[in-house]
Order: sequence, then C-alpha cells, then structure tokens
Amino acid sequence: MISVAAALDHLLGLVAPLPTETVTLRAAAGRVMSEPLAALHDQPPFDASAMDGYAVVKDAEPDDTFTIIGEAAAGHPFVGVLDYSDAVRIFTGAPIPPGATRVIIQEDVRRDGDRITVTGAPGDGPNIRPGGGDFAKGKVHQPRTPLGSRDSALLAAMGHGLVPVARKPVVALLMTGDELRPPGQVLAEGQITASNGYGLAAMCEAAGAEVRILPIASDTAASLSQAFRLAAGADLLITIGGASVGDHDLIADVAGDAGLDLSFHKVAMRPGKPLLAGRMGDMALVGLPGNPVSAMVCGVIFILPMLRRMQGLPNFSEILSYPLADAIAANGPRQHYMRAQVRDGRITVLDRQDSSLLSVLRDATHLVVRPPGDPARVAGEGVSALRLPA
Repeated sequence: MISVAAALDHLLGLVAPLPTETVTLRAAAGRVMSEPLAALHDQPPFDASAMDGYAVVKDAEPDDTFTIIGEAAAGHPFVGVLDYSDAVRIFTGAPIPPGATRVIIQEDVRRDGDRITVTGAPGDGPNIRPGGGDFAKGKVHQPRTPLGSRDSALLAAMGHGLVPVARKPVVALLMTGDELRPPGQVLAEGQITASNGYGLAAMCEAAGAEVRILPIASDTAASLSQAFRLAAGADLLITIGGASVGDHDLIADVAGDAGLDLSFHKVAMRPGKPLLAGRMGDMALVGLPGNPVSAMVCGVIFILPMLRRMQGLPNFSEILSYPLADAIAANGPRQHYMRAQVRDGRITVLDRQDSSLLSVLRDATHLVVRPPGDPARVAGEGVSALRLPA
C-alpha cells in the first residue's frame, strides 16, 4: 500500500491540462479560462453623467441661471459647444458634452421653459463618472477559478463575446457488479440499487466535467471488456467496484489485458483502501472501491484534484482546524477520513462510520482527517477537517 499523498501524486501525474477551445461568453459560465483577456476599451468609454440633471461648463451658485440648448441621453450624446450661460439637459449614463465640468442635479434647479435657475447649493461633487473610472483599456482578467456571474459581467463590459477556456474533461463512469440495478427498477432478492455512479457524476459535473455513465457491467471479463471499449474517447475512466482482490474483482486483470499501465494498487486509507490507477491508452483509469462512502470519499480526495489539473487549475483543498465536541479514540495504521458535522464552531465525529452508510455521509458537513497512528483526542482539542462539497 502507498500513502494518500503518494497516491495523489501518482494520480495527478496521470493527467495533464487539456487543450483550449473558444466558446461564447454565454457558454463560458462555469468554465475555466485558459488564457488571459484584456479589456478592449475603457469602462466607461467616456465621461458619463452619474445623475439626472443639467450639464454646465462652470461651477454654479444659488440663483445662477442657464439657457437649455439641448439634451443628452444614454446612447444619444449632445452634439455642440456650450458657453458659460448654457446648459444641456442630461440623464444618467449619458456622455458629458464637450467642455462641461459638472452636472447640477435636477432637484437643485427650477425650470421655466428653456431656462433653469439654481435653487440650492449644488455641492462639491461634479456628478460625473470619468472615462476609464472602472477599468482602463488593456486591463487583464484571468481568474484561477471557474467563471462565475461577476466574471461574466466583467468580461462583457471588457468587450468580449468569445472566451478561451479549457476543454471540459470527459469522464466515463462504469459501475460494476452482478447485483446492481439502475435506480427505479424493482429489485429481486439479492439485488441492490446502483448509487455510487450517480453521486460521482454529480460531483464531477459540478467540478466542470462532461460525464458519461456507461451501462452497468456484470462481473465477467467479457462484460468489462465491452465496457472499456464503450469508454473510448474519455479523458478519465472511473470504475466503481471490482478493484479489490476477491474472486469477482476483475478490474485489474481485465484492464491489464486491455493495456493498462498500472501506477499503483491499494492506498493506506479508510475508507478507500482497494483503489487502483494507471493509464490505458489515451485515458487515465481510476478504479474505486464499490462501497458507496468509499467511492464518494475517494472522489473528493482524488478525483476532484485530477479534474482541477485537467482544467489548468491549481490543486486546492481547504483543510481547517476545529475543536472537538467529544473525545475520539486513537487511529489505526491507515489515514482515516471520518464523517463529521460542524455545529457552533465545534466538530462532532458521527457515531456510525461504516463505509456502506450513505445517509451518514449525506448528514456530514466535513471529513475529519486522522493521520496514521494519530493518538486519542480529548474534547476541545483541535483536529483537521476537510469540508465536503455539496
């Protein structure tokens, strides 16, 4: 068995950043930019009025009068030249007329036909948004996270309708086992509903992947071989079940016959010990355990970092320290990821840690990370914990 850290190093070495493709700004949401984009113009592109009012070329005092010679609205600039006695009716967002130095807000004037009189102290502010006040032409944007709503708004304001992004990782998910049946199918005696693949598919899609769930494979070499052929074209094949060393655990042997270059088999962790990985032709293969919690925990610890690497993102997992709400016993020789809940700033390790209990995993908010040989811990002592994704 190898350590979790060594396994992660091997897994990240099996994948590489994917090529770039260009998509529309609308399609770029949630994707990862593969190269920076620079603003094509200043924002705003011109000095703009911040208020509804009247543009003038001088400071104004109470009782000053001006003659209105035109109007400026958003998208409709005033064309002409202002004198000191002139004013232009202007609306928020409209370009400031050439030579104007301030906007008197409409609440501070009285209008009579084409004449206005300043009725109150206009204040010190010019009520003008300067051109380039948000950002200047050439400003570079390349977040190191998937593009969110604020990124989309900024890129649009910068003038970009097309965005270079990393190609989505294509993940093929293969659930294996004679006992498995799809959700919604009535179960006969000895059968169970396949669940792991659906949880992992949701996890991978939330991380930016395109997921194909393959037909469930039975515990025969012929069925597995056919499934491997169906996975052709994927960047990553994830098998679930059949990765251990029992008589019906055939993944390692059948994948080996299909050309798998095995990187490792078995990791010193719980849950998740019977995990294997390697390269099979043009795709990486990760064989996960069949127990539901084992598969999902391995997805968090190993699959998500692989997907980040394929999209050109740095590896990142937020591990924080929390005080224990209750004492916990000493850990064994394998790194243990214990389902837990954070409440009121303290962390509680949940009572049932069996790797078949999906209901406990759903109730958990964090995984407490116990190093091999970690001693018993008392209430109030700090432990490291990894927040679970939704």
